[in-house]
Amino acid sequence: MTTIKLHNTKTRKKEDFAPIDPDNVRMYVCGPTVYDRAHLGNARPVVVFDVLYRLLRHVYGADHVTYVRNFTDVDDKINARAAESGRKISEITAETTQWFLDDMAALGALEPDEMPRATQYIPQMVAMIETLIDKGYAYEAEGHVLFAVDSWREGYGKLSGRSVDDMIAGARVEVAPYKRNPMDFVLWKPSSDDLPGWDSPWGRGRPGWHSECSAMSYELLGESFDIHGGGNDLMFPHHENEIAQSCCAHPEGGFANFWLHNEMLQVEGKKMSKSLGNFFTVRDLLDQGVPGEVIRFVFLSTHYRKPMDWTAEKRDQAKQALRNYFLQAFVLAPSNGAAEEECPEIIAALADDLNTSMALSLLEKHDDSGNVAALRFGLKVLGLKPSGNWFKPTSLEFEKDGFLLSLQYYDTLPQNVRNQIVRVLGAYAHARRNKNYPEADRLRIAAQSVGLDLRAVKGRDAHAEAHLDFDPAKLEALE
Repeated sequence: MTTIKLHNTKTRKKEDFAPIDPDNVRMYVCGPTVYDRAHLGNARPVVVFDVLYRLLRHVYGADHVTYVRNFTDVDDKINARAAESGRKISEITAETTQWFLDDMAALGALEPDEMPRATQYIPQMVAMIETLIDKGYAYEAEGHVLFAVDSWREGYGKLSGRSVDDMIAGARVEVAPYKRNPMDFVLWKPSSDDLPGWDSPWGRGRPGWHSECSAMSYELLGESFDIHGGGNDLMFPHHENEIAQSCCAHPEGGFANFWLHNEMLQVEGKKMSKSLGNFFTVRDLLDQGVPGEVIRFVFLSTHYRKPMDWTAEKRDQAKQALRNYFLQAFVLAPSNGAAEEECPEIIAALADDLNTSMALSLLEKHDDSGNVAALRFGLKVLGLKPSGNWFKPTSLEFEKDGFLLSLQYYDTLPQNVRNQIVRVLGAYAHARRNKNYPEADRLRIAAQSVGLDLRAVKGRDAHAEAHLDFDPAKLEALE
């Protein structure tokens, strides 16, 4: 079985991944707060952990992996959006949740096995908070319930590498008068009549942001599970607080064994910001005609633990690369029904802490060598699937062996004839590339005999044009 190595934020080193139960590999990833369209940065962790999900399913079996990603559908941002729009909160969250699912599907992301919504798990959150109070880790104050960081100093801050004293000294948050310690965080807060609220032992209120992930992961994955993921902007305080409340409520478990964090995204070398005019959503790009698989390819070209820079140049390069791969894998291959052939090199790259950039370089290698079976496998395991026919020009044009190949009247010919012409054209281009001019001349003269013109321009362009007397039945004799 393939050994997967992952960089564990908790230990700050790359480790061999060994699941608690190989028959049920469990992963939790923090999902979106659903009040608007997902911007490009929101999509990066979705793609990163989708690749990991695909790898885990490949190694352990699709029926032996449980992937949970939540929706935060109770939040002050949602409340504010409802107040300014006059719409019901339930309408906003239902709409934006579906937007998110549609946009992420356009990027080739598989849906997780479980997609819990915070509002579905309020009783479990209340029960967890009661447990924390009973054990002396939390306290009630003025209708709020807060986690007492001083009660768990031995563990708080280890994930992010911070000490409680340093965090207090550097705290820039306004300290509420009911807090015993500036770092204490809210587990439950009161709700006014115009805000969403649920009955609890502490009055009508709603959970703090951190409560939901601990309660839902416990209910769906247990007190110990294998992997917890998210963007590195969540490492502190969200993930730190999750660990504190989960380990204190369920000391019999270890919460998550592996923590994975992806780096942030920039646009043209700058932080994405509305004030800079470089802020856009996934839907903005899709509506501009950028295929979802092109967006995904750009994401995969940078290792998940490195900052990613979205640029127009990378977008264009990704589109050209995918056009070549899709043409090779799904158009030019002798049979579109040919099965993929597992490529150990690509799996090894992904198993090395999700080295997607290496995996993409292997796609290029297999494209260049004409290993269509491995190319198809690599595209599949990376989640790169063509959406529509954008990569199929009316007059076929693609890069191979340094030549720009074009084929007129492509759409008017049967598929088997297209494949035969392209193989002859590719052989002609390859011969010229390698200065095997006798072979190139042989192919050119032979092609003329069946009504097919092959020619090169300035040593680069190879071109085929079918004459009116073109006889496809004679093509096989040319190979």
